[in-house]
Amino acid sequence: MKLKRMPSLRDKKRYITFRLHSEKPVSYSEMKDAVLGSIAGWLGENGLSAASPRIIRNLWNEKRQEGWLSVSHRAVDGVIMSLALVRQIGDRRATFQVLRVSGTIKSGKSKMPK
Repeated sequence: MKLKRMPSLRDKKRYITFRLHSEKPVSYSEMKDAVLGSIAGWLGENGLSAASPRIIRNLWNEKRQEGWLSVSHRAVDGVIMSLALVRQIGDRRATFQVLRVSGTIKSGKSKMPK
């Protein structure tokens, strides 16, 4: 039997929807390395563990270069700032555009611009 945490001890999450603008399409692994490296560079290792970022792999759209990032509710501003600091992925220039911050994936999807 798997033990669950009590709701009062669970971390509150926020979901950041972003779009990646680059010269050429970027793969999931390159994007993930750039995001985690930028967060570690801006917040430090302690901030990285407190933010507990998680890129949701099955919501990464390779064609549209859009994805979802799950973070702690206390670290949303720092994570958005670290995404803004990304200027290059590999040898290509790239920038992140934050589209929306939501409390659930369902509400984020329903309010996304088409």
